Amino acid sequence: MKICIWRLELGNFPFIFVASAAVSISLPLTLDLSLPSECISGRRTFTHPTAVMALRSVTRRIGSKFFPMFSSANLLHSHATSFGFKEVPEEEKSRLVGNVFSNVASNYDLMNDLMSGGLHRLWKDRLVSELNPFPGMNHLDVAGGTGDVAFRILDRINDVKRRAMQDVREDDLQEQTQVYVCDINPHMLSVGKKRATERGLGEGGSLIWVEGDAEALSFPDNSMDGYTIAFGIRNVTHIEKVLDEAYRVLRRGGRFLCLELSHVEAPLFKELYDYYSFSIIPAVGELVVGDRESYQYLVESIRKFPSQEKFASMIVDAGFQKVEYENLVGGVVAIHSGLKL
Repeated sequence: MKICIWRLELGNFPFIFVASAAVSISLPLTLDLSLPSECISGRRTFTHPTAVMALRSVTRRIGSKFFPMFSSANLLHSHATSFGFKEVPEEEKSRLVGNVFSNVASNYDLMNDLMSGGLHRLWKDRLVSELNPFPGMNHLDVAGGTGDVAFRILDRINDVKRRAMQDVREDDLQEQTQVYVCDINPHMLSVGKKRATERGLGEGGSLIWVEGDAEALSFPDNSMDGYTIAFGIRNVTHIEKVLDEAYRVLRRGGRFLCLELSHVEAPLFKELYDYYSFSIIPAVGELVVGDRESYQYLVESIRKFPSQEKFASMIVDAGFQKVEYENLVGGVVAIHSGLKL
């Protein structure tokens, strides 16, 4: 299922609308907020009040520019946030999540295979296919410590070079292409660096490892052609800050892509999925890595993550255009995307 959102520029003010959404505006302002359930493409239409969304996007961008102290990043809850089903102080969540990933880092890829039956590999392939990477690009992969997505991006770029750029020297392209892997957890980065060495991707090449916070990136404005985050954004304290940072570092025309475990809607499938999540996954974590609590948190964090529609609206609020999402395996995972235009 995909959601298609466009933006018109009238003077200096952006107006966002959704394809085939029945929204009428007259003077005085009245809204018909009934939206059809299907888009022409066969993907689900974004069921959010479009005019309200447009107004909110405009005021948010203007307000954050002229009154930064009132921006959404500074108006977030300052006392408590979710850690799975628990409420914890905001300053504690980063530490608790860090402990989880430090505990699971050495078995992270094995557990992904066991939990998804290997499907996570196909989901990441789909993510990179949507990105459509190209030689010479600057790309940022956030929360990608083990390198799974970054390796796929480089493999795809190398395939493009072999097929279409035979006349360009390999060394020149290698120097131009930069894929940055940013992760807040040093243990995850260590796993990724080891895997890179095993693949012959040592230091000094196209792959650059950076320990950093997705909510406060160290990269300059307008410096990246692409941004991906896979199975990471639900673990941050402030999703809005992560989206704002993604928008900041992307160049005009750059693409944001997020692969994340999401929400299943079909009732019978949801019951089976809930049973598997809460009864099987923590038990497998305890059996394989001796850590039930970390995997209990992981399945709880999925349920606390915003719905596909809500997350899409947050991406729009960050300034992205042509926002859309695609459900995979009935909503077990979703790929959200947007462009900085």
